[in-house]
Amino acid sequence: MGMVLQFLLLVLGFVLLIKGADWFVEGASKIADKFGIPQIVIGLTIVAMGTSLPEAAVSISAALKGNAEITIGNVVGSNILNVLIILGLTSVIRAVAVKKNTIRIEIPFTIGITALLAFLGLADNQINRPEGAILWGFMIVYLLYLVWVSKTDKDAIEEAPTAKEEESVLKMILMVLVGSGMIVLGSDISVDAATAIATGFGMSERLVGLTIVALGTSLPELVTSCTAAVKGKADIAVGNIVGSNIFNILFVVGTAALITPVPYIANFMVDSIVAVAAMALLLVCVIPRKRLGRVGGSVMLIGYMAYFVYLIQ
Repeated sequence: MGMVLQFLLLVLGFVLLIKGADWFVEGASKIADKFGIPQIVIGLTIVAMGTSLPEAAVSISAALKGNAEITIGNVVGSNILNVLIILGLTSVIRAVAVKKNTIRIEIPFTIGITALLAFLGLADNQINRPEGAILWGFMIVYLLYLVWVSKTDKDAIEEAPTAKEEESVLKMILMVLVGSGMIVLGSDISVDAATAIATGFGMSERLVGLTIVALGTSLPELVTSCTAAVKGKADIAVGNIVGSNIFNILFVVGTAALITPVPYIANFMVDSIVAVAAMALLLVCVIPRKRLGRVGGSVMLIGYMAYFVYLIQ
């Protein structure tokens, strides 16, 4: 009965995280818009980072509580799941076109920073504050790249919500405050429940972080991408997922490491290799026709099944 309660608490935590992130992004975007901050700035900061808020909240909370395997497991697991499951399912539903910049720059960049994360982690079995600063340095480089892209491709950056005249600033501020509170509470509940589940079933925090927590924090991307595919609007799916993976490593791990050093156990080397291989597979699948088709998507789903079998052995 106690384990059932922990699973229910985990679900509650995920709901609070996802809805809280949604309210926070909407409220913050509308406040920025109302005060005349350019849409491009809102899109590059609040909206873009908003998709990584669940991962960030869970990872930072886990690091502060000493459940560090959940921190790296959540980020690496989410990145693997984003590519192999979310893009796999999306492209099986409908073939997805891929932008030239995504193929030439963003996917190789993601492969590079995933390998960098593994190198930094294995060097001293942790991501410390100076290494967190290095990740944030790459984050700034990536943001500058997005600014450049926005000037050459007007459809590249997602537009933020626009404030309506009748909406009060007080309501927007309330959305930000309530959303923030839900994120903090949701991450706290999720980490405690995930840790309890790991202990109860004799599972490692690494396994829980790579699977259950990774799936929970990736739910917004999963629902959004599959819905877009069903509606025939999945062309931005690959770019969005790749961007989310970049934010997960640079913003989430970088921020967590700046707050407190994040341990990186040797077993994560295998998961990092899988994350790099998933991105390499994506690159191989999209180079010939600049699209991700059903065959490539099916291979990705099979790849995740093989990885999952490895995890539970």
